[in-house]
Amino acid sequence: MKRVLLSWSSGKDSAWTLHVLRRRGEYEIAGLLTTINEAADRVAMHAVRRTLLQAQTAAAGLPLWMLPLPSPCSNEVYEHVMAEACQRAVTEKVDAIAFGDLFLADIRAYRERQLQGTRLEPIFPLWQVPTDQLAREMIAGGLRARLTCVDTRVLSPDFSGREFDAQLLDDLPPTVDPCGERGEFHTFCYAGPMFSRAISVACGELVLRDGFAFCDLLEEEKSLPLMNAD
Repeated sequence: MKRVLLSWSSGKDSAWTLHVLRRRGEYEIAGLLTTINEAADRVAMHAVRRTLLQAQTAAAGLPLWMLPLPSPCSNEVYEHVMAEACQRAVTEKVDAIAFGDLFLADIRAYRERQLQGTRLEPIFPLWQVPTDQLAREMIAGGLRARLTCVDTRVLSPDFSGREFDAQLLDDLPPTVDPCGERGEFHTFCYAGPMFSRAISVACGELVLRDGFAFCDLLEEEKSLPLMNAD
């Protein structure tokens, strides 16, 4: 079987991609590849705590390839960090990197360019599955997630922290993609067929910053300091 690294955001799309890859039975998953905002110690973009990320990878039974990024991070630095990860992947006999992208052609083309000459094949298992169909398939299949971040230009801040469920899909404005593929929202997946156990999470502080509303998710069994608005 091909050895595959999975680009892991901590959200529903990457989690469902893991489920799809395992269901196909054609791949050995070598690990989950995640970029971390070094200053905040959180998953880049999704603002999920490292502890929750580690709980996910433990529940998935897979090693975590964690790539720290400075904040702010230039595209040049990002590409250097990713190039080093690709070199390590080739050394460790990885054949491909899988992505949970859905339909944005420019993002797919960028990823394909970045892997040119690396000997790593880009794989897009969810590509062009209609997103309303995909969102409802995820929910029906047992995936559970919460919104961690919403773009307040297109969604009310009170969507942040909500459960990703059928009611949420019904409540989304028609201009918002059901999977948030254009960045309208990001999620944290806490349960589903890709995990051996569910992760207990609770909503902490809601933070408004730079046009986004962030829900600081906490592990329910732990008492952790809340994210501040600085």
